[in-house]
Amino acid sequence: MVDPIADRLAQCYTGVVHDVMRGMGLRDFTFPPELRPLFPERRFAGPAFTIDGRVDPRADAHETLLAWTGLLSKARAGHIWVSQPNDRVVAHMGELSAETLKNKGVLGCVADGFVRDVDFLIDMGFQTWSRGFTPRDIVGYWLPRAIDVDIRIGEVIVAPGDYLLGDRDGLVRVPKAIAEEVVTQSEAAIGTENKVRTAILAGVDPQEAYRRFGKF
Repeated sequence: MVDPIADRLAQCYTGVVHDVMRGMGLRDFTFPPELRPLFPERRFAGPAFTIDGRVDPRADAHETLLAWTGLLSKARAGHIWVSQPNDRVVAHMGELSAETLKNKGVLGCVADGFVRDVDFLIDMGFQTWSRGFTPRDIVGYWLPRAIDVDIRIGEVIVAPGDYLLGDRDGLVRVPKAIAEEVVTQSEAAIGTENKVRTAILAGVDPQEAYRRFGKF
């Protein structure tokens, strides 16, 4: 099922969405710039399926893998997997997990930590945002704590169902309650920016263009 808000949001870009939300008085909606995508050229938008986790070096291999596979089974089609693992030691996404999520219709992954099997993730085209890569896995080390809860990544609080938009510039969070308003204003702002661009290309002074259209 197509999410009309996600579809429209994907036609926008993070710079204009950022400016709209700043103009609305919102704060703390831009993710840390250290989070980067495997496919920077590919725009990425959808509602968040949130995961909170914890390190537990006492957990045995069976316990961690049982919990992880159970977590994968709960992921929702048409959503972005957004994880706060509270860990920057092991990988929190890999080949088999990504294949599972992709086959379930999950749009991609944002992990505030590391991932692995990067060549496989690239080959399958699974958009993955992370802080970096490591071959080390979660076995005997990490457990999920909760799903569908508010999580914090940098200064950004992500609630279940909030929308994310990512592109080459970075990643922003759009609150679910005002997502349609943000998208509508962003679409209007893009139209105004196109007029400014046309004026600049026609030789209009930039300050005059700003005075004329109220945007630059």
